[in-house]
Amino acid sequence: MFTINKKVFKPKSFRRDILGVEQKVPTLGGKYLPYINFDNAASTPALQPVVEEMQDFLQWYSGVHRGTGYKSLLSSQFYDDSHETIANFVGADLDSQCVIMVKNTTEAINKLSYRLRFAPGDVVISSMMEHHSNDLPWRNKARLKYARVDQQGLLDLGDLKKLLQLYYPRVRLVTVCGASNVTGHLNPIHQIAEMAHAYRAEILVDGAQLVAHHPVNMMKESDPRHIDYLAFSGHKIYAPFGSGVLIGPRKTFLQGEPEYSGGGNVDLVSRNKVWWTGLPDREEAGSPNVIGAFALARSLQYLQKMGIEKLALYEEELLLYARERLQKLPGIKIYGSFPRVAVISFNIKGLEHALLGSILCFEAGVGVRTGCFCAQGYVRNLLGINEESISAIYEGKEPALLPGMLRISLAAYNTREEIDRLLKWLERIIAHQADFKKNYLFSPSFGAYIPRQWPRQAKTLWPFILPGWS
Repeated sequence: MFTINKKVFKPKSFRRDILGVEQKVPTLGGKYLPYINFDNAASTPALQPVVEEMQDFLQWYSGVHRGTGYKSLLSSQFYDDSHETIANFVGADLDSQCVIMVKNTTEAINKLSYRLRFAPGDVVISSMMEHHSNDLPWRNKARLKYARVDQQGLLDLGDLKKLLQLYYPRVRLVTVCGASNVTGHLNPIHQIAEMAHAYRAEILVDGAQLVAHHPVNMMKESDPRHIDYLAFSGHKIYAPFGSGVLIGPRKTFLQGEPEYSGGGNVDLVSRNKVWWTGLPDREEAGSPNVIGAFALARSLQYLQKMGIEKLALYEEELLLYARERLQKLPGIKIYGSFPRVAVISFNIKGLEHALLGSILCFEAGVGVRTGCFCAQGYVRNLLGINEESISAIYEGKEPALLPGMLRISLAAYNTREEIDRLLKWLERIIAHQADFKKNYLFSPSFGAYIPRQWPRQAKTLWPFILPGWS
């Protein structure tokens, strides 16, 4: 039990509300073990109470907006209310800002990259620690400049300020992650916002790794520390039902035309003119993901009631415990510094990250992630690989065999006992490297290391086996 300000956060109670948390999975040798999900930075499981509410709501579901049936009116109200719930969770001001429902963070950032209507010579400043989704969308829209990171992977705020000064007044946007999906580093988003605003630029925060693990307040537009744009995904905050969010100033989305057009975002159409409807419908063409929006809103309400600050403190406790245990392993290299959200990426000398991940999967029943986590530039920087050597290293190699890391990412439903089980297996693998290595081979069709006895045990290990994987 973890007590904060006389209010009690009960991890076991929260864990019971996680769907599938006690699901057992098959492992080599025929044992079924309770699955340990240490891949929460990629996606989180659903909340059982929210799923139950979804099932109830599905009885009343119908197409939203302009329908005259009772179910349509009710569904429209739920969908519209979800925008307000989301805004309240992150402190957005709906008088000046707008919540737009999208599929995920990637779509949100791509949408914004089109809607900012850059002029030739406009500059966007990003950083060397970004996910590809906060890098690639800007490359063909504006002059993209990158603020450096230090050897630990921390954003160099001095370099960011130099870029703002150098390219003033052409900088339109500073875009940074709230928290890194590789190192977990937390960026001082309000300090960065104040810096950007001082040079008449706006700020976008990629909140994919932040919103589920740390309180967020976008603040009033009158505050120089306010966040202009925020993007995040439902599937990383216990609502894996295909909804994401882009929040930004209404004035941005009232200028020009939406990049998608069709049903739902017009008031009137003639042969020669289109009258666009109001926000947010203007930016949400087509039939929306009503169920996904409903689930995201309900998940945020659940977390708000639970107390996101309390969840964050419990996750920090787990993080420190995991770090303490991991640091004792021989040959381990942990990347980045602390404090951070509950993400740890590491390598162990003599063991390929992809092989280690597969052993944990097939033998320990532990889910992790390996590779570069869609942040190749940042990972290469942390590994000490320079840009000039990329072609020589990457030419003709399978993606899973390229330089990378193994990542564990914790959430508030994880436990010390699960960390202990992971460490027990890591100790065993390190002590018996040769034995484990000879029992695995790389499968190009699977894109990963698999047990050598896979052809004989595939159906046992993988009940939903796909053609060609055996």
